[in-house]
Amino acid sequence: MINARNDARIKSWFGVRGTVCAALIVLLAGCADGGFERYSGETMGTYYRVTADCPGDVAAVIEAELLAVNAEMSTYLADSELSRFNAGPVDVWIPVSPALVQVVDASLSLSRMSDGAFDVTVGPLVNLWGFGPEARQGVPKAAAIAAAQARVGYAALGIQVEPPALRKSKDVYVDLSAIAKGHGVDRVVHRLRQSGCGDLLVDIGGEVRARGHNPDGNPWRIGVEVPDPARTGAVQRVVRVADAALATSGDYRNFFDADGRRYSHTIDPKTGAPVTHRLASVTVVHESTMWADGYATLIDVLGPDAGLEFATRHDLAVMLIVRTDAGFEERYTPAFTRLLRESDS
Repeated sequence: MINARNDARIKSWFGVRGTVCAALIVLLAGCADGGFERYSGETMGTYYRVTADCPGDVAAVIEAELLAVNAEMSTYLADSELSRFNAGPVDVWIPVSPALVQVVDASLSLSRMSDGAFDVTVGPLVNLWGFGPEARQGVPKAAAIAAAQARVGYAALGIQVEPPALRKSKDVYVDLSAIAKGHGVDRVVHRLRQSGCGDLLVDIGGEVRARGHNPDGNPWRIGVEVPDPARTGAVQRVVRVADAALATSGDYRNFFDADGRRYSHTIDPKTGAPVTHRLASVTVVHESTMWADGYATLIDVLGPDAGLEFATRHDLAVMLIVRTDAGFEERYTPAFTRLLRESDS
């Protein structure tokens, strides 16, 4: 059964920014076998696809959870919790849901771990460079970049767990597009498990979480896409997982060219400009899709050398695909190498 729901209530979260910026490809076979069903539709400015073995139809469960995440964390809905916080006053605690506090708390942890390479207040720079809802105006002037950077800074955010609330000490703009899709995947998986589903795979815009086995009874096969816009859909590397989440970030889907240079959607908060290194994509395997999503963006900002060092130091399972003069080169952390050995054995 294919459930294609294009309800406008759930498909506009990140708008233009929500387009898939790097992709994982779910390699399915025999999906009509056994009790597996497929569900698909649009959400968060991108797609969702679910393959699951459940005791009944779970379309309504999936859509209800996506609606809830959207109402909490969208920057494109003026009445979402996050939009109300962004538009709210400085130095005032704004009541929000526990889930929004959880995602902002994780974001702040990633910011502190990376000395600000990951920063959910980078939204003004993302918008300025034309990767937000406004039409692209070309390369911004230095003065405009400096003005946008003045509104960036994760240290301005404060969280309160009980009762759940957020506060800002200056006029920052929080954009959770680098982590909340992964959080949404985890939320859907949790609800499906509560509904009695067994083996399953949830994919929202290329952020993927698998549990159990595919319809053939084997580990799920996830393809990491070749980071070349001329080879969309081609698979660089297949990763087999039974219980894990995967997220990929890269520069080959969402960029623009100007004056002979390519400008990626990945903005370095410290420079106020798109990254200029040769890291084409980074894939993170983790137990949590939210954390995999955030780590992928963080490492993408750091680049091939500092990113690999960070991932190795934190024992993360990470594959980097780096552009070289001879073509693409794969680089792995020790944890990812172990994962490959285990999946091939």
